[in-house]
Amino acid sequence: MSLVVIGLNHRSAPVDVRERFAYAEALICPTLARLRSAGLVEEAVLLSTCNRVELYASASGEAAKVVPALVDFLNADRNCRGSLGTELYERADLVGVEHLFKVACGLDSLVLGETEILGQLKKAYELALAGGHTGRCLNKVFQNAFSVAKKVRSETSIQRGNTSVASVAVDLAEKIFDGLQERDVMVIGAGDTSEKTARALLSRGARSLFVSNRSFDRAAELAAELGGRAIHFDEWEREFARIDIIISSTSAPHYVVDRPRLAALLQRRPTRPLLLIDIAVPRDIDPEVRDLDGVYLANVDDLQSIADEHLRTRRVEIVRCETIIRDRARGLQSLLNPGAAAPGRAFPAAGSEVVPSRS
Repeated sequence: MSLVVIGLNHRSAPVDVRERFAYAEALICPTLARLRSAGLVEEAVLLSTCNRVELYASASGEAAKVVPALVDFLNADRNCRGSLGTELYERADLVGVEHLFKVACGLDSLVLGETEILGQLKKAYELALAGGHTGRCLNKVFQNAFSVAKKVRSETSIQRGNTSVASVAVDLAEKIFDGLQERDVMVIGAGDTSEKTARALLSRGARSLFVSNRSFDRAAELAAELGGRAIHFDEWEREFARIDIIISSTSAPHYVVDRPRLAALLQRRPTRPLLLIDIAVPRDIDPEVRDLDGVYLANVDDLQSIADEHLRTRRVEIVRCETIIRDRARGLQSLLNPGAAAPGRAFPAAGSEVVPSRS
């Protein structure tokens, strides 16, 4: 019995390739049915997300013979346009099991240790299981993958601490305000990072959002997307008294908020904490505002340093995670290849591939 994995992800293929080979959920089971009816595999699971498309399959033939047939199938499938070349990676047997375990644990993700992929993997497996496309091999391998992911989550720090500027900003806001449910947010400038930060704050319960931008049309557009209210750029101070969090990201060559201006504005506002998140480069907010009572300022370097520290912590945990994965994967050796322990039948070394990717 061979276990084979073929696929492409955010590392091997750009988004324009990934989107061409992505599968809508409604197409997955029919695709697996065609794959099995063609006699190419006995069991199969198809995972399709924004960052990866992967086919996990078990077959009675040797992996080196199964892989080319599966590549041909994907290239010819009606859901695909164009053909896969060097974007494709291929794994088999122990290496394939370890790859699945790493995916489940978030070790192969764009954001190291993220947890969303585990839910996506479970959904892909449950879809194949409900369609009758899995059996003894993939059922056991996937159940072990979910178990390993749980073990890694509970015994290592790979998933602790956020690693994006937006998520770190939200964590900081929650610490300062002890929750965001009664907090109002203002965005000055409608840049990409400020938009992500605003979205993250709203997703964690922020009460309302105001958007102010030199281009009022852009402010109105972003406000509509986020369910907020647009304000003309020269009028944002009118709403200041009710604001708890300001995210500033303009292209102004000078400070949008300096200490004298903010000190005057604070006199019109009830005494309560004010968080300023300055994501602009050059900076929008005078660093001296930190000296004002009740004012907390974080610039992009502050946020990035926190995110980097979290990421360093996660990277240190990779060795522990890989040890757990390797030990559990080898426990499935007898399932995939009962004669693997016999002379001349050893599993391929971890990290090797079945055959080179086709050009």
